[in-house]
Amino acid sequence: MNRTSPHPLYASGPMGRRSLIRGLFGAGALASAGWLTGCGFALRETPKFAFDAVRFAGNENRPVTRALRSVLDTSGVRTFGTTRPGNPPSGITMVLLTVLLDQRERAVVGQTATGEVRELQIRTRFTFRLSTMTGRTLIEDTEILLEGDLSFSETAALSKAAEQEMMFQDQQSEIVQQVLRRLAAVKAV
Repeated sequence: MNRTSPHPLYASGPMGRRSLIRGLFGAGALASAGWLTGCGFALRETPKFAFDAVRFAGNENRPVTRALRSVLDTSGVRTFGTTRPGNPPSGITMVLLTVLLDQRERAVVGQTATGEVRELQIRTRFTFRLSTMTGRTLIEDTEILLEGDLSFSETAALSKAAEQEMMFQDQQSEIVQQVLRRLAAVKAV
């Protein structure tokens, strides 16, 4: 009787199949990485700025402004303001970022027939202007407004408060990234 041996890929049973699947997955990941680099994909890098320092004026102790200052500090741009006074060393390029509005808002947009709140709209609004220290405007008054809807339930008020705070944090991060892109777009001071 002539018995044929099983296919070599399946010769070792389930462990052979797992090895095959892992190998195919690894090959797919390598091919994807090669394809992404070939198409020009690159991870986002720290933006390059045309200035060395930023003096903040206006709403300095608000959440978005504090986050923006922190990101600028970590990216190598020195920040100054009334809460962190000081004069920059001579020979560095400084701009003035005036924060006109840094505000979180919460509005009721949906109610039940009995008047219970069912849906909220969460908004973060940030308005700023960028100018040179001599007063020449580099970026006109710019408002960034992000909105998001949040269902609400009185029985889950604590978890909804935590979800609301997470939404504010996400909006804050997105606004900071948008402001950084606008600041990086300034090519000459």
